[in-house]
Parts: sequence; C-alpha cells; structure tokens
Amino acid sequence: MVKLVLGAKGKGKTKYMLDNANSEAKNSDGVVIYLDKNAKHMFELDRRIRLVNVSEYFVLSAEALIGFISGLVAGNSDIEAIYFDSFLTLVGYEGSDLADLLDKFVVLSQTLNVDFIISLSMDEHELPEQFKEYVVLSL
Repeated sequence: MVKLVLGAKGKGKTKYMLDNANSEAKNSDGVVIYLDKNAKHMFELDRRIRLVNVSEYFVLSAEALIGFISGLVAGNSDIEAIYFDSFLTLVGYEGSDLADLLDKFVVLSQTLNVDFIISLSMDEHELPEQFKEYVVLSL
C-alpha cells in the first residue's frame, strides 16, 4: 500500500513521518526503513528503524531508487514499511510526469508487498486526481 503525506516545505511532514515510523516500529514484528537525503534525523528515530542516507549510494533517479529498494527487500524479506522523506528530491524529480512516477511506486509496493509512506512537498490540488485516494495527511 502507498500512503502519501502532502504539504509545502516547513509544514510538518517530516515530524509526522518520524512519529508515524516510530509508532510503527514499536508495534511491528517486521522491519521499518526510513529513507532520507541525509542522516540528520538519525537520533529522532527509534533504534529498531534502519535509517538509510540515500545520498551515500549514488541513487540519482527514480529508476535507480526502484533498483535500490528492490535490492533492500531482496536482502531482507522482513521489511514491512519503507518511509520516503523528501521523495521528490530522492528520485531527482525535475517536473516530468508525476503520475507515471507514482504509478511505478504503487506497482512496486504491490509487487514487493511492502508499504510505502511517501512525503511530497506539494499541495493536494497539485497531485494527479488518481492518487488522491492514497493521501493520509495534507498539511
């Protein structure tokens, strides 16, 4: 399942993501992973959560991120949820078709049987209509 957290920069998306990830890690028997563009939130995450600083792995596109995630799950079948903070930065989004990009992650989530919780720095009215059902928080 894909869950989207939307809002402009500085509205509280990361705080929500951190709190939600921490809560999930405490109530889950599986593995929770938090992907970010840096490691500055390391000490805000529960010790059971694996923080991955994606910038250390030269992931520079959506296709590279898909391969990276597939490799993570192939190496650990206990992964239940992956949090993507600053998703558009992680995938190197530069204004191409957002619907196509999100479609890939919806299919990947279903294929891998892993929940993806994705923060997007945008308002809900900017989101393609077919993805509004995935919104869990709009700030």
